[in-house]
Amino acid sequence: MRATVGDQIVQHGRVVGQHDKIGEIVEVMGQEGNPPYRVRFEDGHEGVCSPGPDTEIRHKELGR
Repeated sequence: MRATVGDQIVQHGRVVGQHDKIGEIVEVMGQEGNPPYRVRFEDGHEGVCSPGPDTEIRHKELGR
């Protein structure tokens, strides 16, 4: 899994009724785009994340 600053990270809910948690990658702490990432979530919380199999990276569009 590789990401760059500005990409979105989506942690999918693991149980019925649990919503996805969406955040923006504000720092890539690994080498060559690899985890861990510092993420700022929609509620303003910031944390360090090493994504698991229930997580997807949505890459920012180039040229925006």
